[in-house]
Amino acid sequence: MFSRKISSKKRKVFILILVVSVLFVFFNIFQQGVRNFVYVISSPFQRVLWRAGDRTSDFFRTFIKINKINKETKKLKEDNQELTAEIAALKELREENKNLREALNIDLQKDFKLSFVEVIGKDISQDFILINKGTKDGVLKNMPVITPQKILLGKIENLYENFSKVMLLSNKSISFDVRIQDSGDISGVGKGGGNSKILVDFIPWEKNISKGDIVVSDSLGGIFPKGLLIGRVDKVEKNDVDVSQKIEVDPAFNIKELSTLFIIIGQK
Repeated sequence: MFSRKISSKKRKVFILILVVSVLFVFFNIFQQGVRNFVYVISSPFQRVLWRAGDRTSDFFRTFIKINKINKETKKLKEDNQELTAEIAALKELREENKNLREALNIDLQKDFKLSFVEVIGKDISQDFILINKGTKDGVLKNMPVITPQKILLGKIENLYENFSKVMLLSNKSISFDVRIQDSGDISGVGKGGGNSKILVDFIPWEKNISKGDIVVSDSLGGIFPKGLLIGRVDKVEKNDVDVSQKIEVDPAFNIKELSTLFIIIGQK
């Protein structure tokens, strides 16, 4: 009985060894075919995966490239802005130097102590302008303001720490002494007419005033220096009733074109 059990186990072991051997031989013989079969079955899936991998790789490469281009574009834009700012500053400096040269050419600095200022605001309807210097720069009320071409604009009216308000000669609240040169240095009183107009009163009726005569400042009032250009006679109103004639003056300055000016802080 015992011997039968042993024989049965031997047979099972023998059969198992035989089966493994047959399989080993089978796979060795048909190994290439099996692998080919496996490759045939799996190749479509592998191709899809490879292509997906390539597309993913291309996407990330493109994303990185776009990100790099965006950074370079931003840097170029910033550099361009810096260059534009530098060009603007150079233009401002060139304009300032041009005005200073003009002032030197007409002996402004020989006659006056000047402070260079820039216009930062305009109120055309009220005949005021705003400049970029104030009390901290030593600006005082009633200081005359002129252009680089020696044209009288007006005077400092309102003061602030960093800027000042200039009342133009055309403002209705201002009055000043004038002379009309081409008609024999006739004296009169100028005043603002509003809307960029200047009027002159108290010209004797018998004096002959012509359109185009030059009008300059007089120093009788004590505010403005003598001989600064104001404008030219534009209209003359003369009748038999009034003992004096009224004159409208075309200012030598254009408020819309004002940009850089001088404050007269003293005379030499």
